[in-house]
Amino acid sequence: MKVSIGKYTDDGEDQKIEVHIDPWDTWSMDHTLAPIILPMLKQLKETKHGAPYVDEKDVPEELWPPKEQISAMYQGQTDDNHFKRWDWVLDEMIYAFDCKANKDDVWMRLEDKKEIDKEQKRISNGFRLFGKYYESLWD
Repeated sequence: MKVSIGKYTDDGEDQKIEVHIDPWDTWSMDHTLAPIILPMLKQLKETKHGAPYVDEKDVPEELWPPKEQISAMYQGQTDDNHFKRWDWVLDEMIYAFDCKANKDDVWMRLEDKKEIDKEQKRISNGFRLFGKYYESLWD
């Protein structure tokens, strides 16, 4: 299957991108997409110019905004951890996609059930965050 995608470029021209998808690409689409998404997430983290609002429940407590600043955040203001929260979320996404793209499945590289469960929970959370913040993946 071939798909053409039109993208608006800086010079006003449509950019044509042709994507070729083989039947086996969807057999394990998570593995097919991971090596594409991983470098894009890394580049975004390095070149970003802003950060979206990140729910405090998605980050460790040490990155939560001070209680006295929460109401100001809903008025468009930021706190000292605003950008740190987004970096943390991006790091978790990067970790999850790196595990998928470059490492064996978690149960193949770890032996202790507690460690496997902890690792799988982190990977799954990275993919959950990717879905939740998908529309925030902009520069």
